[in-house]
Order: sequence, then C-alpha cells, then structure tokens
Amino acid sequence: MNVNFLALIVAALSSLVTGFIWYNPKVFGNAWMKETGIVHDESKKPNMVKIFGMTIVYAFFIAFILQMLVIHQFGALGMIGGDPTKALPSYASFMADYGTNFRTFKHGALHGSMTGLFFCLPILGVGALYENRSFKYTMIVGGYWVVTCAIMGGIICAWQ
Repeated sequence: MNVNFLALIVAALSSLVTGFIWYNPKVFGNAWMKETGIVHDESKKPNMVKIFGMTIVYAFFIAFILQMLVIHQFGALGMIGGDPTKALPSYASFMADYGTNFRTFKHGALHGSMTGLFFCLPILGVGALYENRSFKYTMIVGGYWVVTCAIMGGIICAWQ
C-alpha cells in the first residue's frame, strides 16, 4: 500500500476551500469573528501567505493520518509490519481479494466525519474550555473540522 501524496495534497487544499465557504460572512464568518473577538481592521492586515501556507502544511499532516483511518487496507499493512515484500503469501492473497473494498468517497467521508466528531471536536472543545470560549465558538470551529475531515477523508479514500 503506497502513500498517495497527490491525494493528500488535494485533500489538504480542500481544507482551504471548505474554510473559504465556512468562514464566509454569509455563513459562519461573522458569528465566528464575534465569538473570537476579532475586529476587521484594514490597518492591521494579517500575513495571509503565512496563514494559508501553514494551513496547507497542517492540513497535510491531518490528511497523512486520515489515510490510515479511512483506508482499511492500511490496517492489513500494519499487521505485517509495514513491508509487503516481507509478508507471507496470505497478505498478497488478501490484498488481491479485498484491496479495493470500501475505497469510495462515501466511505472515506464517513470515517473522516467520525474522526472530526470524535477526535478533532473534543480536542478543540477542551482547548475552548480552558480559553474560556463559548459553546457557539466550539460548534463553529468544531463543525468546520468535522466537515473538513469528511471531505478530506472522502478524497483520500476514493483516490486510488
């Protein structure tokens, strides 16, 4: 099982597209700005190259781990120690029979959304509690990551 770096890059880039939509003022942008206390000030423009660049880097890290969670065949690879050349013949037989099972966008989106809901949201929620953020903030930011992980998981799983 090889790592599909192109799928991971596209999945990482999808987080920007999702963010452009999710944080648009007509969607959740204004509510998010209100909850964070961010005030739109033209004189204090953030470094958007840095922000978007690091967003892609961090999203790539997430995509890299998501592939292990949304593609079941990585579990079979892990069971043999990660090196298919050293596996017993049963591994090749298993992969021949089941190597592309559940490799759909829908299946990846299911596992991606579960990752967002049961991993990302709790991490963000705990941080929000200690930062004294509102429940609304947690739902906006957590919801973004649930949707983003679903899309990323779908892309990664379906791209063969």
